[in-house]
Amino acid sequence: MTERTTRPGYRLALFATLLAVLVVLLGAYTRLTHAGLGCPDWPGCYGFIGVPQSEAQLAHAEARFPEAPVEAQKGWNEMVHRYFAGSLGLVILGLALQALRRRGEPGQPLKLPLLLLGVVIAQAAFGMWTVTLKLWPQVVTAHLLGGFTTLALLFLLSLRLSGALPALPSISRRLRLLAGVALALVIGQIALGGWVSSNYAAVACIDLPTCHGQWLPEMDFANGFHLTQHIGPNYLGGQLDSDARTAIHMSHRIGALLVSLVLLVLAWRLRAAGQGRLAALLLLALTAQISLGISNVLLHLPLAVAVAHNAGGAALLLVLVLINYRLRGVAIATSPASQSSVIPADAGLAQVSQ
Repeated sequence: MTERTTRPGYRLALFATLLAVLVVLLGAYTRLTHAGLGCPDWPGCYGFIGVPQSEAQLAHAEARFPEAPVEAQKGWNEMVHRYFAGSLGLVILGLALQALRRRGEPGQPLKLPLLLLGVVIAQAAFGMWTVTLKLWPQVVTAHLLGGFTTLALLFLLSLRLSGALPALPSISRRLRLLAGVALALVIGQIALGGWVSSNYAAVACIDLPTCHGQWLPEMDFANGFHLTQHIGPNYLGGQLDSDARTAIHMSHRIGALLVSLVLLVLAWRLRAAGQGRLAALLLLALTAQISLGISNVLLHLPLAVAVAHNAGGAALLLVLVLINYRLRGVAIATSPASQSSVIPADAGLAQVSQ
């Protein structure tokens, strides 16, 4: 077993990962408190770096944005999120510059830090469009996905820089494929969750396991997933009718059932392959997320539970990233020769990071 040694930038990458978790949760809190338009402009707030407070600032804000009266609490919710997101962007810039400076050193990822820098620049643009397009659901969902993408890539970078992990025994190609499918399904479910949130469909059904007391309620999928809806109205509070929101909500429920089934099979296969710890970690994250999802419905979306549900989605995503990273760091058991060899774990998940 090789000695585990961290590489330069590991602590900064780990700090960025933790900061990204906080940014994701602050973003969820901002959405759930209906503070996405707490500041009607970007990147400032009514033309200031903070929420207007003095009489002169409030008068200036009212003159410039007469249609958007100042609500200090919502404004601060939005600005605190922006402050932390901006700080994360600067840290990622530091990681990219460090990678460029050390690009000739063995084992130093370059493409992954540069990809992260591109993602965070795109995130800044989506953050601006979230405000200027008045919470257009397509942009809000893309912004949410960008936040989760940033978090996952930072976690992957942290794994890459953490040094060699203990080698695993050879893993079958089928198990690796199953882990990849599970990761893709979790990403899809997060996207559906973002669509639920951006269209205010979380409380479209307030009973379980039925919806409106029916197993098959009235649903309007055409309008619920009308991705080319026009830009223009203020989407705060949503623009869809009940049947369209029900279609979105039920799609998320069905997605949760499918994801749960696949993850349970993956956990069973991991345990059979001797990876009991990874299986237990996956089951723990899945159980927590299912419990939070059920609580959201039965308790009618309490703020703390709803934010925790976002955290659970992030945790489940990171567990799947870890599993795929580990499984792709070993040889595929296709022949006796391949079964006797292993590839270091840090050669795994993303060849893009090399």
